[in-house]
Amino acid sequence: MSTPRKLVEVRDLKMHFPIRGGLLRRIVGAVKAVDGVTFDILEGETLGLVGESGCGKSTCGRALLRLYEVSGGSILIEGADIAEASPEELRRMRPKMQMVFQDPQASLNPRMTVARIIGEPLLEHTSLSKAEREERVYELMDQVGLNRAFANRYPDAFSGGQRQRIGIARALALNPRFIVCDEPIAALDVSIQAQVVNLLEDLQDKLGLTYLFISHDLSMVRHIADRVAVMYLGKIVELAPREPLYSAPLHPYTQALLSAVPDPDPAIAARRQRTILTGDVPSPANPPKGCNFCTRCPQVMDICRSVDPEFREVAPGRFAACHLLDDTVSASGHGPGRGAQDQKTNQQGSMT
Repeated sequence: MSTPRKLVEVRDLKMHFPIRGGLLRRIVGAVKAVDGVTFDILEGETLGLVGESGCGKSTCGRALLRLYEVSGGSILIEGADIAEASPEELRRMRPKMQMVFQDPQASLNPRMTVARIIGEPLLEHTSLSKAEREERVYELMDQVGLNRAFANRYPDAFSGGQRQRIGIARALALNPRFIVCDEPIAALDVSIQAQVVNLLEDLQDKLGLTYLFISHDLSMVRHIADRVAVMYLGKIVELAPREPLYSAPLHPYTQALLSAVPDPDPAIAARRQRTILTGDVPSPANPPKGCNFCTRCPQVMDICRSVDPEFREVAPGRFAACHLLDDTVSASGHGPGRGAQDQKTNQQGSMT
């Protein structure tokens, strides 16, 4: 079996928003929403991006599609650098990359019918006739499970799940290769969430789509993602295949996140050891020196407060940024031979 090729390659991506102050509104600082993120997404896979609110997940997803002008780094989609593309080049690239937004009510124009909403990308990027656009709209409605009879209705006539299906149909209109799903189920009722996720999975199988699935719902990410990246305060702290990450997380922040996921089995839930993080998340405008997680980490060491750990491959296919996993620290008696390995063992025991 051939190895899937890299469809998306992100290197040292930065998204800094300027802070202005004083009478002259000079730049006095920056909010480092995304601060040096690196990862790949393979063709046909789903990469889950998780983390608590405000960590920079949605900003990262929007930056990948150049909905923001990035502050630094490179974004290659099928070998083309999105970050450096001119407006004309970017417009030609748009059909291959699309987005499904978090709030389906806010992302749909209330003055446009479903047919116009879904057909708008076709009008902008293709030379199809009116009859051909209409037929394509009906095909898309069929794909996402919407009744063709609803084509001339307005978004306010639909439920949240139906609105999200309209948004998905619009994203599929130009046959994209890559779709960023920015918390597509967060605004939906629990009873509808599974329907939308199953729809995304079915479309991926049929059309060969590649997803970046952004969410704070760790249980849903475990269901849909092939690999998972964990983000904290603008940086990815761990990236690994789904099952190894959920069964034996390496980074202390990942361990704390997973310890908070409820388990439906009362016996397992009673035995599980929760990791309660103290303190608040630092401001992205003034991140701590060294590791971003050092102010809340239960295993913090002196080096963590002064040296930013390198995001590197610590095991085959597993990447992390933590001094506990650093061979040089291990030699001094603080590394995975004791701290990280013991924590990994404890985590495995608490999740079985």
